[in-house]
Amino acid sequence: MQLNHFPLAFVLSLGVLAAAQHAGDEPKMAADAGPAVAAASANDEPTATDPLPTGPQAPNGPQGAGAARHDQWRISVTPYLWFPGVHGNIGALDRDVSVHASAIDVLSHFRFGLMAFADARWKRLVLPLDVFWVRLEDDKALPFPNLAARTADVKAGAFILTPKVGYRLADEEKIKFDVLTGFRYWHLSQDLRFSPSSLNLNISPSQNWVDPLVGVRIQTPLSKKFEVNLTGDVGGWGVGSELDYQVAGFLGYKVKENVTLQAGYRYLDVSYHARGARDFLFDVALSGVAFGVTINLK
Repeated sequence: MQLNHFPLAFVLSLGVLAAAQHAGDEPKMAADAGPAVAAASANDEPTATDPLPTGPQAPNGPQGAGAARHDQWRISVTPYLWFPGVHGNIGALDRDVSVHASAIDVLSHFRFGLMAFADARWKRLVLPLDVFWVRLEDDKALPFPNLAARTADVKAGAFILTPKVGYRLADEEKIKFDVLTGFRYWHLSQDLRFSPSSLNLNISPSQNWVDPLVGVRIQTPLSKKFEVNLTGDVGGWGVGSELDYQVAGFLGYKVKENVTLQAGYRYLDVSYHARGARDFLFDVALSGVAFGVTINLK
């Protein structure tokens, strides 16, 4: 139940500010330059599509605006909520069972969760990080009259951590394109307790694995307010799981210069089978809508 790669927030760079000042200080130079200076002065007025500042301006410095645009870290965070349904097969000790739970079924057992995406960028280096942690809980009466225990309490947890590092191949006004590599760490836990527990049947199994990944992400603006974010990755290849992949798409709406609302859909599929004394199967797909808020911190 993860969200790895998630809505992306982009802070646009600063337009040219020094040309107007120089044109005022040195009118003769501006006059001699003719059309070239006139064109530069016309570009001083920022338009709706001009980049925005990413750091403190230095109007008196020769390259203040450019330094703020290119040489400072850009950092954003996106707390989000993902509502996935779960479909597939899980099993242990050579016993498999088919699982089909809607998003409403999963939400009805939800007890606690933490979902957040962070993104840092310096020049063309990108460092996305996704954290997904959820706890589910249920208690049921046991249908076995001869069993000493009358109820069973089940707590299940999933923690998925996905750090990546990447390079921005395209950084244009109309499109941003990143290539990424990293890994996805899975931790699945379950706590099964019987009440009363005189039979000492309480168990707490868990399973961990790591999948290497490669992926891409694309961001393109549709207008001044709207943008589209697409991401995908694939990995596993027998290192951890046999196959681990996800695709996601989000529509962003900018409500402020540093705040963007995100809404979209995410699909995550993993096929993991641990053979041996602790035979374990987790072959499921998690898919559903997601909502978040991207906040540009810097």
